[in-house]
Amino acid sequence: MNDDQTAAYVEQGKEFSRDMNYIPDRILAGARSADPLDDEFPSGSKDSPREVQVWPVEPRRYRLVAAKACPWANRAIIVRSLLGLEDVLSLGMPGPTHDKRSWTFDLDPGGVDPVLGHERLQQAYFARVPDYPRGITVPAIVDVPTKAVVTNDFPQITHDLFFEWRDHHRPDAPDLWPDDLRDEMEAVMKRVFTEVNNGVYRCGFAGSQESYDAAYDRLWTAMDWLEERLTDRRYLMGDAITEADVRLFTTLARFDAVYHGHFKCNRNKLTEMPALWGYARDLFQTPGFGESIDFEQIKAHYYVVHRDVNPSGIVPKGPSLEGWHAPHGREAL
Repeated sequence: MNDDQTAAYVEQGKEFSRDMNYIPDRILAGARSADPLDDEFPSGSKDSPREVQVWPVEPRRYRLVAAKACPWANRAIIVRSLLGLEDVLSLGMPGPTHDKRSWTFDLDPGGVDPVLGHERLQQAYFARVPDYPRGITVPAIVDVPTKAVVTNDFPQITHDLFFEWRDHHRPDAPDLWPDDLRDEMEAVMKRVFTEVNNGVYRCGFAGSQESYDAAYDRLWTAMDWLEERLTDRRYLMGDAITEADVRLFTTLARFDAVYHGHFKCNRNKLTEMPALWGYARDLFQTPGFGESIDFEQIKAHYYVVHRDVNPSGIVPKGPSLEGWHAPHGREAL
């Protein structure tokens, strides 16, 4: 289950299990077959609705649909900005709340995406796979000429934006996947995904006290590991930003505003962990990161959409978010 699928999130008596089956198509540079990525989890599994189809890299052919409210979509927004792809890959942004059918473009005039002409992202999925049976998730890349979705495989999307769109990167784009760190980075990203990115959901959507307790312990074991790792290094992999930092940041940015209370990840706040809090502020103040965060949209999404967790739909006013702009002092590392 992805967090933008709107069936029941909490199954009584069960632990949370995320549906990781996505449309596995790839947008590749040059004519070649597609190999599935296996960094966080197997993408394009046998349960996906189609075989892998390869699409060509073509500037201004595709539209990235990514809601600021969603952490998985937030990754793609950040990577697109870091690599300087704004002029070759347009961005459509649904609003923070949605119903059982789909994300909607209610932030756009008339509630219609100005490029695709869709009111709902669901229309792009149905244009490709009639009666698409899985969740209508973001991020999704849509083929503008046909108005049909190409892929919603979120880890593959950011991977391919780096490796396949190189000819269109800005000259000083960061090396998000350094060759000499690749093996270690894969291991770090896998732990970040299973224990932190997905770990907060495992707490929030736990269907029993036992599953919650186990999820809570796993999450904080990983958070303590990250706190120690970031005490003497500026970024997860050393002195430069990588894809690993993008993946961790989107969870940290939502931690105090949502996960601490809404998902019961409340041993302590992010602001009470010196290394992680400084690290998160460092990234937030880096071009490409902070401007992708909209705390009001984030809170609206979680507290309004997750009615089985928050039946009232009341969105909290707090916490204070002024500290994100405070000096972080991480340059010394």
